[in-house]
Amino acid sequence: MRLTIKHVFWVKAAIHFVSLIFFADLVWRVLSESFGADPVEGITHYTGIAALNTLILTLIISPLAKVTKQGMLVRCRRMVGLYAFFWATLHMLTYFSLDLGFNIALLGSEIVKRPYLTVGATCWLILFALTVTSTSRIQRSMGAKWQKLHNSVYIALILAPIHFYWSSKSELIEPAIYFALAISLLLIRWKTLKRIVFRPVIRRS
Repeated sequence: MRLTIKHVFWVKAAIHFVSLIFFADLVWRVLSESFGADPVEGITHYTGIAALNTLILTLIISPLAKVTKQGMLVRCRRMVGLYAFFWATLHMLTYFSLDLGFNIALLGSEIVKRPYLTVGATCWLILFALTVTSTSRIQRSMGAKWQKLHNSVYIALILAPIHFYWSSKSELIEPAIYFALAISLLLIRWKTLKRIVFRPVIRRS
């Protein structure tokens, strides 16, 4: 059965519903103090994992639509991507507010001094750029430049697990799993990535 616009509507409704459940779960955990002795670390980990999971899900949609021959699924990709930015922003704000007390100068110095924060900030900036240029109107106005900009999501896909790995004090297995997922998603797109990377080199030569 091929998906129709009506089916896509319900898929998007399900995405909103699941996302709200996870956000409600986060709020409940905070209010019930179930994050334990270090709630800041717990909130940071929760929001970071949510951002990473949603980013990976965003990149899964296109190959899934291709394999299942359900092209309408691609219409859900933008929404999932917006939720990836939402969780990434919560993740960043948790650190900025609870760890740094909204000290912008300290945030800047920490990003410069700590490589894992530099990588994390780069990921957030990429997702921010993709979010503000995600509308159809901006896509039309940017033309070919829009696709070039949105190809930077592949950079975020690699940097996010690296940020997770560097920020983990002892956990290595979980970041390794996410890194393997990211590499797998890139390998699926090998022909596309090869065209993105090598075509400009060929043109210059």
